[in-house]
Amino acid sequence: MTSWILHVDLDQFLAAVEVLRRPELAGLPVVVGGRGDPTERAVVSTASYEAREFGIRSGMPLRLAARKCPDAVFLPVDRPVYEAASAVVMDTLRAVPGATVEVLGWDEAFVGVDTDDPEAVAHRIQADVLAATGLHCSVGIGDTTTRAKIATDFGKPRGTHTLVRQNWMAEMGHRPTQAIWGIGPRIAGRLAKLGIDTVADLARADEDALVPEFGPTMGPHYARLGRGGGHTTVDPTPWVPRAHGRETTYQHDLVERAEIVAAVRALAAQVVEDLRGEGRPCLRVHLKVRFAPFFTTNRSRKLAEPTYDVELIAATALDLLDRLEDARPIRLLGVRGEMVPPDGGY
Repeated sequence: MTSWILHVDLDQFLAAVEVLRRPELAGLPVVVGGRGDPTERAVVSTASYEAREFGIRSGMPLRLAARKCPDAVFLPVDRPVYEAASAVVMDTLRAVPGATVEVLGWDEAFVGVDTDDPEAVAHRIQADVLAATGLHCSVGIGDTTTRAKIATDFGKPRGTHTLVRQNWMAEMGHRPTQAIWGIGPRIAGRLAKLGIDTVADLARADEDALVPEFGPTMGPHYARLGRGGGHTTVDPTPWVPRAHGRETTYQHDLVERAEIVAAVRALAAQVVEDLRGEGRPCLRVHLKVRFAPFFTTNRSRKLAEPTYDVELIAATALDLLDRLEDARPIRLLGVRGEMVPPDGGY
């Protein structure tokens, strides 16, 4: 038998869960995001396929989504419901005989299997997930994690697709480098400056030639991605968080010092509550700030000693903010606490 990696991705997950809760929404453009109020500052978390036909995408401001589709149904994010649905899905995947499961998020996972018929396993997974949850999924089949992940997009929605070494260049060679999982617009832009525009260009690139631009680790890594390289096994090790963070987009820009201080302290208190739940104190404070209209910056600082002290974490975040010397109104604030490593490390 051959070892295969299957990438299972739930179709329009959040929207699909909401339609299960409210069957009358089936076939309608559904948008999940924020508190479900398109007049507020928030972004789209998931849009149903019907909503996507209007050009609505994840990460888009809700106000823009409402302009694109005034008749869309807007719903608030309900984390506990999605987490519960996700848990059932992952348990269903683990029940597949001989499967090794690596959870990537609420709505996706890698499944490692040894089989001579990966298509049959993929169809079984789709049927089992549908029977257990009422949710549909797409499955990418590959010989590496990279190929399996990318294959899923070719199979959406509710389908399967296989992408392996033998058909990699035929299906991917002509596509832009950004079509590869792990290469975003910034990296694609830097590759383009080197004359590397397509996946085929990247696959042919000399690894050593990429080192001056990307370094001795990432240069060869990007070249391998161009050839569809990736992990050939699935790692079931549970994910251990390195940090916990909270952020808020404010409905009215923060201008006064008192309201900024209060906002940072509130975020720091929430972060400390999360850190106490992990049993690992804060070692480094991260600040995220978005000034009006939409300029975002991040700063961080390591603490002298690990702590659960809300006031110290808040004071550190405020000092990072003050050092920016930027008096523009604040649209968003985020505080993240990076924790001490667990016993034995990560």
